Amino acid sequence: MVGTNPLSQETFWANKAECDDAEKKYYQNLYGKKDNNKSSGPQGSIAAEIAKARQHIKNSLECVDGLAAMAGNEELLKKVSGLEIENKSLKKVTDDLKNLVIKLETRVSHLEKGGSKPSAAPAKVEEEDEDDDDVDLFGSDDEDEDAKAEKERVTAERLQAYHAKKAKKPTLIAKTSVLLDVKPWDDETDMDAMLTQIKTITKEGLVWGASKLVPVGYGINKLQVLCVVEDEKISIDELQEEIEGFEDYVQSTDIAAMTKI
Repeated sequence: MVGTNPLSQETFWANKAECDDAEKKYYQNLYGKKDNNKSSGPQGSIAAEIAKARQHIKNSLECVDGLAAMAGNEELLKKVSGLEIENKSLKKVTDDLKNLVIKLETRVSHLEKGGSKPSAAPAKVEEEDEDDDDVDLFGSDDEDEDAKAEKERVTAERLQAYHAKKAKKPTLIAKTSVLLDVKPWDDETDMDAMLTQIKTITKEGLVWGASKLVPVGYGINKLQVLCVVEDEKISIDELQEEIEGFEDYVQSTDIAAMTKI
């Protein structure tokens, strides 16, 4: 058919806004929701948004006021805390002053009871202070000298006791045991007379011991005689010389053995 609109047979929305509203209503009906803005229209929706914005602003302002009030309370608490600390310090100072006044009153009372006038109290206090100044906390020279003298006395007593103890202790005497070989001139020498002559030598620190004859050869015997001598008092060389001084009997002497006692 000539002049017929090709879209005349189609059903569609010519207005875009109406299409959107129809789609919105469809989905609301589909999920069981109602259109809250149906009765109010576009102007009701705008008024609701403005009311929400105003409520939000009001809530924000109330929150800010609350924060400001809290900040003011913190400063007030700090001031109160500072005042409490200052009050404690002042109370301590007051208590110290009170105690000092009580002590002074007691001191003045004692001075008055002792017959002193109140006017003389400062002089008394000053005199006591001077006495305190005379006290040497680190010790005086006199005290040092006394301590030194006491130390010397104790040392002298200890030395004296040590020497006394040492004097009582028996002294060790060094002694030597000597075995002498005394040789005669020949086999006709009287060996008994020789021994008798030798033992006539007597000295302090000399003690004669046992003796015996020892064969040498060709019928000749030598005399071995034992003696003990104190080293500080007897010289063995001098003792040999004295024995050899008996020339009628003795030819020579030798040391056969020597032992320290």
